[in-house]
Amino acid sequence: MIRRISAEQTLPLRSAVLRNNMSFAQCVFPTDDIAGVFHLGYFVNEELVCIGTFFPEDYKEMGPGGFRLRGMATDPAYAGKGFGGELIKFCFNELRSVQAAYIWCNARSAAVGFYNRLGFEVISEEFEIHGVGPHYDMYYQLN
Repeated sequence: MIRRISAEQTLPLRSAVLRNNMSFAQCVFPTDDIAGVFHLGYFVNEELVCIGTFFPEDYKEMGPGGFRLRGMATDPAYAGKGFGGELIKFCFNELRSVQAAYIWCNARSAAVGFYNRLGFEVISEEFEIHGVGPHYDMYYQLN
């Protein structure tokens, strides 16, 4: 089941999957509590197994109406079972309900195939995020 969750609920998976078990305090995003942000979680038997954070932010070349995905993570024990894809498809409906035009993200290079299968397009050259690794900017047009 997918539902909205708090920023605090995202921290264990962010730490474990995205930040090499950094302290939860180091996994807080500056945008976690801004106006319009929402956090989604996929639950299996009440266990939180997949998360994503979505907030209003336009991409430089795409114009107004953008939302950014950040902190997408799936518990490795549940990876490859389709939960991440379902969470993203759920977010598309949430974003359309607030009249967002598109969603974009910094996708880890290893995750480009995942986002391509969901209809995202690569819109940048590969770049390095210090301490995290290689990424591409990707986007999905909602309209």
